[in-house]
Amino acid sequence: MDNLCHTLTGAAFGEAGLKHRTRFGNATLMIAANIPDVDAFVFFTETSGFSFRRGWTHGVLAPLVLPLVLASVAWAIARFVRPRPDALPAHYGWLVALSFLGVLSHLFLDYLNNYGIRLLAPFDWTWFYGDALFIIDLFLWFSLGAGIWLARRWDSPVFARGALLFAACYIAVMLVSARAARGIVADVWRDVRGTEPVSLMVGPLPVTPFTRVTIVDAGDRYEVGTFRWFPPSVTFEPTSVPRLDRAPEVVRARERSQLVREFLVWSRFPAWTVAPAPQGSEVTVFDLRFASRAVSGARFQVSTVVEKEVP
Repeated sequence: MDNLCHTLTGAAFGEAGLKHRTRFGNATLMIAANIPDVDAFVFFTETSGFSFRRGWTHGVLAPLVLPLVLASVAWAIARFVRPRPDALPAHYGWLVALSFLGVLSHLFLDYLNNYGIRLLAPFDWTWFYGDALFIIDLFLWFSLGAGIWLARRWDSPVFARGALLFAACYIAVMLVSARAARGIVADVWRDVRGTEPVSLMVGPLPVTPFTRVTIVDAGDRYEVGTFRWFPPSVTFEPTSVPRLDRAPEVVRARERSQLVREFLVWSRFPAWTVAPAPQGSEVTVFDLRFASRAVSGARFQVSTVVEKEVP
């Protein structure tokens, strides 16, 4: 999920009553709810960043290491910064517990979208996808934001607790509906095409929880469509997206470009385009999850020039 949603989640836990457990309780929750995204700084390096993102800081070691680091920093600051007369005392145990809760909330929320998360890293680099919520979910923004504002306005944790309960129910419904929609699309595909899909996604769209985008890997191509709940139906677009992953230029691009290989570590539905270039061919790989229905509008992509082979 986006960092505003993570921050609102941490703040909602704080306003629900946990901020009163220790000094820096609210700040600890909000920082912990964002701290796994420290790996995003890799995008400022010379690498593509895709092969590193949502790995080490989002895997099984994250809730073991990150809470201890954050709690220790907060504890050290509390020891050296004189508190206000009415400030709560710093409690290291609670700082660890709140940090743990914040980090876990981050990992769970990131699992819910179709970007992916490697929950078992660094022992297993398999990607997991919830495909339940769009990465920016306005329903979570508004419900959590309203609960926080009302809790502070009326000085009562009831509103924040209600917002968290609503968010939990909403997420549960979206998870169940995502799994059910996937089953319906798979059945329709088998009935219409007569084959099993190589892989399948029924992913969320912004603002419209009852409509989902579908991507089916048919082996040599992708077929994109739309799933709707009322009534339950799936329609596929008349044109498909060729994979082109066996084109000679694409094979050479995978062999010679480190950036392309890093991108493929992250990519779930990689598709390729090959265009003429002065030195040979420009090969571009993009992920259909974020290209939507317009291939030219792909945001996540990597390009490289493959030189002509000399006979």
